[in-house]
Amino acid sequence: MIAETVCSAVSAAGLGIAVVTAYRKRFLAATRIAAYSLVPVGLVMTGVVGWLADTAFSPTAWAGFGVLGAAWLLFAGTRAVERRRGGTRAERKAARGDDRTGAVAPGASAPSLGPGTRPATGSATAPRATGSSDDFSDIEAILKKHGI
Repeated sequence: MIAETVCSAVSAAGLGIAVVTAYRKRFLAATRIAAYSLVPVGLVMTGVVGWLADTAFSPTAWAGFGVLGAAWLLFAGTRAVERRRGGTRAERKAARGDDRTGAVAPGASAPSLGPGTRPATGSATAPRATGSSDDFSDIEAILKKHGI
């Protein structure tokens, strides 16, 4: 009962402010203030305010919020542990190569770490620069191969 009275008073005050704003020839702002001030009355009329007041003073509802919070903490905790371990058990098995699902090439997307050969660049007689530009020679070779 008190919540409904407070909401009605807030709406009345908001409508009064909207009237004063309209008197000052700020009609767009007055309309916006009137819209905001009608929201509490609409919530009272739909019963939302009564439901919220009953929920706020209900020990069962607060216990339910506590259970939901505990469930959220458990989900967040297990996700944090998964991240530290490197994924779920199935993801770790797939990364190790213990995949027994019958995949044709289970390690096909894994990068090769063996010794590689560098493709020949356009001119074999051009001297290679040493230092940081040598790091980009692989990229340059790929770009030249594709004509870029």
